[in-house]
Amino acid sequence: MSNEINDPVFQLVKSLTRSEKRHFRLFTNRQGSNEGLKFLQLFDAMDSQEQYDDEKILQQVPSIKRVQLANLKANLYKQMLSSLRLYHGSQNMDIQLREQLDFARVLYNKGFYQQSLKMLEKVKLAALQAQMPHIALNAIDFEKLIESQYITRSLRGKAESLSEEAIEIASHVSRIHSLSNVALRLYGMYINLGHARNREDHDAITAYFKANLPELNIRTASFLERLYYYQSNVWYYYVIQDFRSCYRYAQKWVDLFEEYPEMKNPHTTQYIKGLHNLLLALYNLLYYTKFVKVLDRLEAFASDKDRRSNPNTDVLLFLYIYTNKINAFFMKGNFSEGVQLVPELLKLLKQYQAQLDPHRMLVFYFKIASLYFGSGDNRMAIKYLNKIIHYKDINLREDIQCFARILNLIAHYDAGDDYELDYQIRSVYRFLGKMNDQQQMQVEIFKFLRNLGNITPHELKDAFITLKEKLITIAANPFERRPFLYLDIISWLESKIENVPVQEIMQRKFSNLK
Repeated sequence: MSNEINDPVFQLVKSLTRSEKRHFRLFTNRQGSNEGLKFLQLFDAMDSQEQYDDEKILQQVPSIKRVQLANLKANLYKQMLSSLRLYHGSQNMDIQLREQLDFARVLYNKGFYQQSLKMLEKVKLAALQAQMPHIALNAIDFEKLIESQYITRSLRGKAESLSEEAIEIASHVSRIHSLSNVALRLYGMYINLGHARNREDHDAITAYFKANLPELNIRTASFLERLYYYQSNVWYYYVIQDFRSCYRYAQKWVDLFEEYPEMKNPHTTQYIKGLHNLLLALYNLLYYTKFVKVLDRLEAFASDKDRRSNPNTDVLLFLYIYTNKINAFFMKGNFSEGVQLVPELLKLLKQYQAQLDPHRMLVFYFKIASLYFGSGDNRMAIKYLNKIIHYKDINLREDIQCFARILNLIAHYDAGDDYELDYQIRSVYRFLGKMNDQQQMQVEIFKFLRNLGNITPHELKDAFITLKEKLITIAANPFERRPFLYLDIISWLESKIENVPVQEIMQRKFSNLK
């Protein structure tokens, strides 16, 4: 017996909507062969299962032999993808254009060169209008092939114009790739390390950014060139913690889609990512009034019945909306209210589990733990922090791995678990030694927690005040601010000094911002 929950064919079958399944059956029945009937039977058998079990498949469909199963699954997978390509073709301009390129190839192979050239010209114009220069370049390459082999009466002047078009479009494509490479590389740096930890990180990231970001004339740049240029700047400034510059370029990213509203449909994911990054910058700047407006805009887009909907955009909208809903609770200090969102969030995390990468899950666990910690429920905070601490790949989001352990220490202290606290201090010290990621804030917290046993109750308040003053001095150093982006340790210390809940301190600070 085999329970292959992650079987790719089974996953694709279970992901289909009712209308997609109906279309697939119609698509399959057109073939009218016994082979087609067999993989449709396999499809129905898989669709009826909650977990994939090949033994039950063979029992349900006796006409399928064990030796046939692997080939039938491969054929079923191919047929489903072909059906989905046809079903969603009308909603995806790139699929339509590539189909027309295929038609042009068929006409070319049949010897209908003029018809093929006409179709290629249409593809080229449509691709350029849709900001898909790579497809336009494919069409031009095909045009050049036909013009170089056959006399079509259009060769006079055509060779020069095709060459000039190819050179111009290729230069745009080259810049797009260069810019998108920079954006992707900077994002990869953030996924691995988080924000710049020190001067060395800052200088290395800055050196890479300046050496690899191509010069760009914004006035003549294409939509995609500007988009990736803004993205690269957003990630650079976000990683080095220059949130004002990050905000400026994130706003340019979003404004670009207002300048080209027709691009929201073919580039939906980039549009909502722009809104999300704008929200991240506003969150770090504590610009709440603008934050709420942008979040409302993101939620309005999600609820727009006319927008393009597919599982990819739906999962991104879920990620971005709930991440920023939680951030709104953090800004206001309404942790108890935020905790009420957790059951709904956990349900959706389970629903989208197949589409979520480990990085996203770690981020949500940290945010959930922070909500519980802020509300005073240390046991629940520890529960979700342990999900991060026990994650096997410690190289993923080293920053979250690090600060989850720091918050875990504080939660154990607040919970009054002295035995566990001693163990956690030793464990975290070993972990940070391996990560080579001890900053001054962490060192001071360690010193404080280690010396707790030597501090008498009447001296405790003064000890909190001393630690707070040290941390305020540390936070004045730009390269030591990183830890404070993850833990508002100052507010926690103030809550201990004043003997009030931490969320009361943060709510007071939020009121003073308005």
